[in-house]
Amino acid sequence: MLYFHKKGIVQNIIHNLKYRNQQEIGTLLGNWYAEDLKEITKKYAFSEIIPVPLHKKRLKERGYNQVTTFCVAVAKNLQINYNEKLLYRNLYSKTQTKKTKDQRSDINKSLFDVIYSEADYGKHFLLIDDVMTSGATLEACAKALLKIPNAKISIVTIAYTDS
Repeated sequence: MLYFHKKGIVQNIIHNLKYRNQQEIGTLLGNWYAEDLKEITKKYAFSEIIPVPLHKKRLKERGYNQVTTFCVAVAKNLQINYNEKLLYRNLYSKTQTKKTKDQRSDINKSLFDVIYSEADYGKHFLLIDDVMTSGATLEACAKALLKIPNAKISIVTIAYTDS
């Protein structure tokens, strides 16, 4: 959706959402982006929207998951279920923001896992995160979701960066 670079406007927007509790930014961006996704959902029937989860300790520290309001806005606009219970984070880790691309790609593959039932078989999940840098976090989440038989994954991020 947006290109993130250091000291840019998008960095300011994401930091306000992520660290300064300005969750209305997520709602605004989610409403905006849902308009673009409406055409895509005609071709790809998404079953549920899944946020990249925070570890319980990080959630307690921050008080919220920065992608929740974005996900909820997209889900509401597209009339798709929002499910924050399916995918969870096993391990508490330091922030990814100060890691290099190589360090990010070393993310432990068992960092994320899923709790699912037969009702989740064959679903098409729309996995959402705030910023994609190396893609390691999203890849680890997708691998966990693909433990569900016949699952399909699509990915949306608020922003991406190559730094």
